Amino acid sequence: MGLGAIDLNLLVALEALLEEKNVTHAGVRLSTSQSAMSGSLARLRRHFNDELLVRVGREYELTPLAERLLPVVQSSLHKAEEALSLTRHFDPTRSRQRFSVVMSDYVMTVLVEPLLRVIAEEAPGVRIDFHPIVVGQLETETHLRCQDLMIVPLGYQLPGVSETVMHDRFVCLVDPDNPRLVNGRLTLRDLAEMPHAACAIGKLTPADRQLETLGITPKVQVSTPGFNVLPFLVGGTDLVTLVPERLARRYESFARCAVVPTPFPDVPLVEAMYWHHNRHSDPAHRWLRETVRRIGASLGEEIAAADDSHGEHAFPELPVAS
Repeated sequence: MGLGAIDLNLLVALEALLEEKNVTHAGVRLSTSQSAMSGSLARLRRHFNDELLVRVGREYELTPLAERLLPVVQSSLHKAEEALSLTRHFDPTRSRQRFSVVMSDYVMTVLVEPLLRVIAEEAPGVRIDFHPIVVGQLETETHLRCQDLMIVPLGYQLPGVSETVMHDRFVCLVDPDNPRLVNGRLTLRDLAEMPHAACAIGKLTPADRQLETLGITPKVQVSTPGFNVLPFLVGGTDLVTLVPERLARRYESFARCAVVPTPFPDVPLVEAMYWHHNRHSDPAHRWLRETVRRIGASLGEEIAAADDSHGEHAFPELPVAS
């Protein structure tokens, strides 16, 4: 059967149905009604002479044929998207594009301000909607498809295409008058005995994993859903907290806290941007990625300048994001 005999829009419906394994969810994804989606499924079943989706308990599963179809359909639509995008042009100075970006409160704190400055200068009509990380949705391709970018630590291993944005490392924050602070340092024993303020994000942070490796179980007295509040909890208390250094440098001038190196080798934190392969060749999306890439690289220069200003207690220079 030739292509002319097939409604190619059915391929889009087929991909949504096979990925979502649910008629209602596929309809929401394509902004169409459940009845229209059911009609598309019925046509596809007749065309392939196969059920494609079969009910197992309260859920649906793919038939063996549907399992084989899914990667073929995904690849075909990706190639079609690439072909259509070749003729498109993106002019940031005239665009009124609206992007959707997911990131943690930490990334929002260190990256959004310089990003918005660049956008105001280069693309004043562009709008970006920033959304927080929702634990439990990070590992799904469906959630990634609904966003233009997700900027999260590499440890989340999202599906899709990825690229490193910036590097950071963890430091300790304590009250400057904490009696355990000797010559601007803390010991492993201090970390084992002091009460901790911690970020509860659904996964252990790299610093938490390092403490676990050293046999230290932090005595968590306070937990927060993000990093941003933590610098304000240590002032006037005996708490210690471990946060990314770029965030610590932002707050140390007006939060009552001392930035202290960890008493163990640097624990790296690598933030990467992820995007769905369907957006890879889109000119507007390429511009967004390049802009975020430039901001990430500039942050490496910023932290080096901060190191120089801290004299003998400066940290080794962070590598610039590649």
